[in-house]
Amino acid sequence: MGYSWQDGIFLKIINVIVYFLFLGSNIYSIASWETGYYHIGKVTYITPAPWAFYIWSIVHLLLLGTIIYQFTEDGHRTIIKGISWRFPLLAALNAVYVHLWAQHYYIVAFVFSILVSITITHIYYIVKIHHSPSSVADEVFIHLPFSLYQGWTTVLIVLSAFTAFGVNALTHHAGLWTKVFVFLALFFLEATAATYAFSSRDGDLPASIAIAWYLWAVFEQQRSSKFVHWSALGFAILALVWVGKALIAVGLRMKRGRRGFSFDEERAALLHGR
Repeated sequence: MGYSWQDGIFLKIINVIVYFLFLGSNIYSIASWETGYYHIGKVTYITPAPWAFYIWSIVHLLLLGTIIYQFTEDGHRTIIKGISWRFPLLAALNAVYVHLWAQHYYIVAFVFSILVSITITHIYYIVKIHHSPSSVADEVFIHLPFSLYQGWTTVLIVLSAFTAFGVNALTHHAGLWTKVFVFLALFFLEATAATYAFSSRDGDLPASIAIAWYLWAVFEQQRSSKFVHWSALGFAILALVWVGKALIAVGLRMKRGRRGFSFDEERAALLHGR
């Protein structure tokens, strides 16, 4: 019996509902410079420029494509059979996190940022390992949004931790320990961007790009402390280097693939004396 768009219809409807209920509004509200996410949180020494949060709007806009794509046969196979009920769980946890942040319950919000990250990491592991992309639509509507989401939630954990436990940059100068922890956080994010970029044969470039984007936004925003400002620039440049190197490596592999060339074939020929 062939595929019908009505297969798994209950979960598909739930996905549509939770998207528009919990995620759809984030396309505009969270990244709004005037009224959004940036302006309802405590400002710390790792708070980025407002435009950094447009990554989240891009993710949720791509997820709208994911919701539509689930009604196709390929989308059904990955989203309904693979990701299954994890997507509604992710949407619910994301909504709770944003609500807690808006209500200034920063410590609990930090805990939920970890839960969101765990959930999206599990989803992306399923997509990456068990559902390799077979088309451009798979790349754009499944792999791309969840990869960006994964990288961005890494950022949110760090940002939420500083919001929950760090000093307010508007009322306190950056002391020694603040600078140390900011430096370590920036180093951690840069190293994570490098890990994502070279995590596998094709890397996880969208996640790496999301982190690099954030680091550049921190560099622009943090001007009250020269140490934080220039440290962010250094790590942002490094993250961009890793992204660039990974992009070049992927491009070279694609070029070799079009020519029907691979190092494995060449090595086998040498071993056999050809």
